[in-house]
Amino acid sequence: MSAADPSSSAPGGTTVDLAPGPGPAVSRRRLTVGVCTTVVSIAFETIAVATAMPVAARELDGLRYYAWAFSAILIGSLAATVIGGRLADRVGPAKPFLVGLAVFAVGLVVAGTSTTMLQLVVGRFVQGLGSGALNVSIFVCVAQVFSAIERPRMFSYISTAWIFPAFVGPPVSAWLTRSLSWHWVFFAVVPLVLIGGAMVLPTMLTLMRSFVPSSPEPGARPPAPLWSALVVAVGAAALQLAGQRLDLVALGLLVVGLAALLVSLPRLMPPGFLRLPRGISQVIVVRGLLPGAFFGGEAFLPLMLVEQRGVALILAGATLTTGAVGWTFGSFVQARPWLPFRRDRLITVGCLAVAFGLAAAAGLAFVPAAPFWLVGVGWVFAGLGMGLSVSSTSLAVMTLSEEAEQGRNASSLNLFDALGSSVFVGIAGSVFAALHASGNLPRTFGTLLATMAVVALLAGLASLRIGAVRNEFAPR
Repeated sequence: MSAADPSSSAPGGTTVDLAPGPGPAVSRRRLTVGVCTTVVSIAFETIAVATAMPVAARELDGLRYYAWAFSAILIGSLAATVIGGRLADRVGPAKPFLVGLAVFAVGLVVAGTSTTMLQLVVGRFVQGLGSGALNVSIFVCVAQVFSAIERPRMFSYISTAWIFPAFVGPPVSAWLTRSLSWHWVFFAVVPLVLIGGAMVLPTMLTLMRSFVPSSPEPGARPPAPLWSALVVAVGAAALQLAGQRLDLVALGLLVVGLAALLVSLPRLMPPGFLRLPRGISQVIVVRGLLPGAFFGGEAFLPLMLVEQRGVALILAGATLTTGAVGWTFGSFVQARPWLPFRRDRLITVGCLAVAFGLAAAAGLAFVPAAPFWLVGVGWVFAGLGMGLSVSSTSLAVMTLSEEAEQGRNASSLNLFDALGSSVFVGIAGSVFAALHASGNLPRTFGTLLATMAVVALLAGLASLRIGAVRNEFAPR
């Protein structure tokens, strides 16, 4: 760690970091290493599975349900995000972190043993339950343990934890798929999850013992009702299914999905969310639109290169690596003390970079003669924008939240992130399902990616209404 994060030896040989922070006297170093190791396992699963999914979908005769393999994990995370946020405020982030890690491992086993596309989708749903709890728990751990000056650096470390899987994930996934089977892409992640859990366990036990709930401010919001988590997940699934059917039944599903969201979201979001006021609400809107655009495009990039260009699976997966490299660099830049920009402006720049990357990929999809590697070049900009924006939106919510509501606002942020990703990956799947049957692959993938670029631009417009959010390094 840097000189700004000194440590000393306490009785019994326990290392206690002395850097100023709001949380208990735990080893920030151990927490950082343990959390980042866990993120490595999740990142490897995300990148490796995206590379292997075209083969898995074909073998299971489930190409028409391709988008469900990605949106199921997001739908599952919706309910877990609400529950995890509520538990994090009441009992601390350690317990939901450990439970989420165990559930994520179970989902890997279910998906890895799949013999049908339905089982694969169920496994991904279970993974979503685990990852939803993990995402909120990590957010609250950072908010409670690290000071405002340390938080940007911590998010930079977390993003950097994606870089190694980004390099090794696609080739390892392609090798496992070709030499053994795509099932082993899921099984290979289980040992990483166990190692990450073992590394973070001692610090999590310390956090459990030292956690003291914060007293809510007078007039604070009541806890989010748990039934609303189920309703929002049902709404997201109904919208996804409506997009896949594209018939009269889809109209009824669309109405049910929208009604479910209108009933549940006001109870899960900050006050007045549906009126889209400035501040936290606009930050959350950006986190629904921008990851939805990015992952809606990324889910279909390897499939585009394999189907339209005949690119080898390992090279198609390398496209995701370029995005992860850009993401890591963007997250590194946002944590630099010399950066003069406010957080809200960093978010806007990030949105525009993602829109550019998606538009570049769409243009190359419409022009099959263009070299396929240019897709990777464009995707660097998309990843750069995500690195700038995702870390900055998390930090903006921390800055704008009362201490007693860190868990709830983290839950709202991650919930809308997962909801937006689920909805827009579903929209991308609907575009794919509607156009793919025509056999016109340039139009299919070009239209899909251009649609996601428009969504990223909408995120940029929403970011302009956040209001001024100061950089943590700015002089007070």
